[in-house]
Amino acid sequence: MAEVKIRRYHEDDDEDVKEIFTLGMSEHIPSACMHVLKQPLAQMFLGCVFLALLTSAESILLPVLAVTLILAAGRQGINYMFTQYIQVSLKRDLNQIRRTYLESPDSCFWVAEFQGRVVGIVGCLPAENVRNVGKFLELKRMSVRKSHRGQGIAKALCRKVAEFARECGCRGVLLYTSVVQTDAQKLYEHLGFQKVREFDAPEAIAKITNFTLMEYWLDLKQQGY
Repeated sequence: MAEVKIRRYHEDDDEDVKEIFTLGMSEHIPSACMHVLKQPLAQMFLGCVFLALLTSAESILLPVLAVTLILAAGRQGINYMFTQYIQVSLKRDLNQIRRTYLESPDSCFWVAEFQGRVVGIVGCLPAENVRNVGKFLELKRMSVRKSHRGQGIAKALCRKVAEFARECGCRGVLLYTSVVQTDAQKLYEHLGFQKVREFDAPEAIAKITNFTLMEYWLDLKQQGY
């Protein structure tokens, strides 16, 4: 971690930032598929299709083929959900990082650099819908290249946001993560974040498959920042 430098975003970091975010989000597709397969509703549906076709067909080939096609269609649906989220994120802020994060008050974007290469990213913006409990910043777009994980980079990026929030006079930091991002959940809890709620993702397929999002808060004073 001694060789990793956390610095503010520069314009020439643009392509690296988009690549790290896109690859980081895409890595969750397999775990999201496994999450869906573990749901009782999905298992019951696949079992019913298999048994119904098995009893009506003269060969096991038809039910196996049908279940395979359903699984392939399900993966495509999950892939579409993640792809849409990536595209919305790029359009909403990652295609205009300077304007979104560096030209507005109480907002910033940082990169982690190792030997001249960008290996991690994180940003923050003023949080919405929490004014009744004090001023919060929202931690956004945090991701670290797979080749550089396990080196404390994600912790350093989170702490950078927390320190920035303290300097801005905020009460705390909040963030959102998904049910399949278990490593991220462990990291946030290790750093003192507390889960305050869990809710369904807005996409229809997410509601059907019980794909939930989680909101975490970090109270700066309570955690000694």
